[in-house]
Amino acid sequence: MLLNHLIYALSFGQVNVEPNTALLNEGDRTELLCRYGRAINYCRIEIPGEQKVLNLSPNWSKTPGFTYYGSGLNAGQCGVSIERVKASNNGQVKCSLGVEGEELSGTIDLVVALRPQQPIIELISKPNRDGFFSENTEFHARCSVRDGRPAANISWYIDNMPANKRTSPLQVVATPTHDNVELSTSVQDIQWPLTADDSNRKLVCRSHHQTDRESVPPQEAAYIINVRYAPVHQPEASVYGLYLEHTAIVNITIRASPPPTIEWNIDGTIVSQGRTEGRYSAYEPQYVGNDEYNVTLAIAGLTLEDTTKTYNLRASNELGTTDYHVRISSSSKPPSSSLDVAAIVGIVVAVAVLVLIVLLILFARATGRWCFGGATLNTDLGPDSEAQIHPDQQDDELDGQDNGDEHIDTTQQSEEATPPVTDKLEAQKKADLKKSAAATAAAVIAAGNGQQSGVDAPKPPNTSV
Repeated sequence: MLLNHLIYALSFGQVNVEPNTALLNEGDRTELLCRYGRAINYCRIEIPGEQKVLNLSPNWSKTPGFTYYGSGLNAGQCGVSIERVKASNNGQVKCSLGVEGEELSGTIDLVVALRPQQPIIELISKPNRDGFFSENTEFHARCSVRDGRPAANISWYIDNMPANKRTSPLQVVATPTHDNVELSTSVQDIQWPLTADDSNRKLVCRSHHQTDRESVPPQEAAYIINVRYAPVHQPEASVYGLYLEHTAIVNITIRASPPPTIEWNIDGTIVSQGRTEGRYSAYEPQYVGNDEYNVTLAIAGLTLEDTTKTYNLRASNELGTTDYHVRISSSSKPPSSSLDVAAIVGIVVAVAVLVLIVLLILFARATGRWCFGGATLNTDLGPDSEAQIHPDQQDDELDGQDNGDEHIDTTQQSEEATPPVTDKLEAQKKADLKKSAAATAAAVIAAGNGQQSGVDAPKPPNTSV
């Protein structure tokens, strides 16, 4: 309970401010507020760069551009609304509140941003007198962004991409001016070992500041890096599509700085640049930009033997020598170890057609269509099989028999037509049934004759299966 009273008493004994720090650009509008826990008698505010002390209330204001801000003196609030912040307003804003015969005060840091100067790139490692660095040199540069408020941030780029190189921590140094206004200077270093790929690339130091807007982009400084290096090695080159019995042009591109001197070796025949040896002519290297040179060899009346020779190109400058190997061919394109798209499509179509044909054959065989329908069935199971019985001929024989008083029409015992089948066992079973029917009919006729002559009639055979 005592602690709560103490906290309550302390809250009445201090002035709260909003915000603690206001970071603004020149010309911005802002509101600053000081608050106390009880009603206050007056509200007085002092702003750097303004000659008058502002006595403010909700109903009374005499200074243009500065008006009271808050919920009223009875609510314990003393604030000011600044219509347009000036650079001279930078500093501490002090508010004084009259409370029951005493005066309480609070402060707000008002920072009016000041755009820094243009960034500057300083070279710590120096190039030669022609402005070139040697390959593998440790490149070291420093970027400075002076006189900003607050201090500017720095980022590095190479050809508009983040540099991703080793950088030092950002240093901020106070730089007082002649009118005792304190500004800040930001400094950062970058360094890495140079390679041939760094030549002709643009190093950019870019500053980022509170005053940057869409209409006022970040400021930057740039430096073009030039590197001297020997001709750069590359894999074996191949030239295709040359015409036999025509002048063949063999062309490759190499990188070097300074410019290279070239020499061709064709199976022992040396051809220097700008010279002709027999059917071979070597041209001067042609600069195409970015340290690249086109190197050309002309072969008059290309023969098949020329395509089997080995072509070696040697490029040299003051920093070293590099050999290149070139192969030529009259083929229109290089041999491929994998199938192209057309071949793959052809294979897929052929497989699909083959599968379709197999499915049609299986369907026709199963349903008895096309060449599989209406064929005579061979039901002979082998040399030991019983004699085949043709139902039509047997029926005709039985119908023509006349034995005594009885006449048996075996056509009534014939089964319904059975569709042709391919199973030999079914065909044999059908023949056995016909044979049994004929034997039964013969037995009945014989029985009738036997009754007349007193001879026992033979029993019909067992037709059970």
